[in-house]
Amino acid sequence: MPQGQPETVPDDGMTTRQRRNRPLVMVHTGEMKGKSTSAFGLALRGWNQGWPIGVFQFVKSAKWRVGEESAFKALGTLHDETGQGGPVEWHKMGEGWSWTRKKATEEDHAASALEGWHEIARRLSEQRHGLYVLDEFTYPLHWGWVDVDEVVATLRDRPGHQHVVITGRNAPQALIDAADLVMETSKVAHPMDRGQKGQKGIEW
Repeated sequence: MPQGQPETVPDDGMTTRQRRNRPLVMVHTGEMKGKSTSAFGLALRGWNQGWPIGVFQFVKSAKWRVGEESAFKALGTLHDETGQGGPVEWHKMGEGWSWTRKKATEEDHAASALEGWHEIARRLSEQRHGLYVLDEFTYPLHWGWVDVDEVVATLRDRPGHQHVVITGRNAPQALIDAADLVMETSKVAHPMDRGQKGQKGIEW
């Protein structure tokens, strides 16, 4: 892709503009850090374009905090007060999804993950967001909590212009095959190799 130009142009009857503006399914997977960071960078650009941003974190612990959460909530407030950028919603499974107000427990993570996916599917059908960040969503897929084929079919058939980015290790092959963009991170070096734990501003 020299200078952002495709190497080949398919004979699919679409104009350059139509092809450029196709909604994308993106997967950030692999063993190295940076998958979520890249997705949130993408969301930041989308917010600047005025897209409604929906973040759904499929995590077990409500104690897990990432710096991007505070930043995007502040950007959502800025939009509400000034109209700048786009609206932002941030939902976290470990706290109990905000639309259910039910506190998640260690015993019902699979059910909670499935409820999160069902809500996302509803929102896709309603075209609620311009960009969906499904953070760490590969894990409930990998563990069999959410049916991969159902997810692939829902993403394939989603209406309108809605981008979706999914992060996490061990992305199922069916999801990779269905995606328009797949990024796989691999480690060359990491501070933990020298016994250094994560630090503020880098890991969270």
